[in-house]
Amino acid sequence: EKQVLDRAKANYLNAIKHREISENLVKMTVIAPLLAWANFYQLPFDIVDENSIDVSVETQDEIIKGRIDIIVFKHHLWLLVIESKNAGLSIINGIPQALTYMMTNPHPEQPIFGLVTNGDDFQFIKLVKQNLPEYALSKKFTISNPQTNELYHVLSILKKLGQVIN
Repeated sequence: EKQVLDRAKANYLNAIKHREISENLVKMTVIAPLLAWANFYQLPFDIVDENSIDVSVETQDEIIKGRIDIIVFKHHLWLLVIESKNAGLSIINGIPQALTYMMTNPHPEQPIFGLVTNGDDFQFIKLVKQNLPEYALSKKFTISNPQTNELYHVLSILKKLGQVIN
């Protein structure tokens, strides 16, 4: 497991030396190995990518259309929304977008989790929609940290999230 994560880190760091990393390359080099090692490609999980949504903004007569990069379902319930960004963008740019997508969860009684990444930085979000929506952010994990491979922590959190909905 650590070898695969070390390889994912090395692949990403090598890729950014040669070109600007697109959202799709972030998904291929970093997110796909994490989803595989978290066993999210196996039952009881299901993964959907590029899911279109329409969000109505209550304060205006406006409909915002967007695409959720990746949704991980467990027992037909939303477990995790993943928003990836180009490597050159800050993940701060993706947090409002991820929260907007998370608000469209058709099962508001369940907490939902998000992960925003640009390939280098990773940050988890937890959203609870009881009376008023509340969210919390995890610490930021950085793949380019030379002291350690923080993908180990990201994978550990993903595995724990996989145990949330029974």
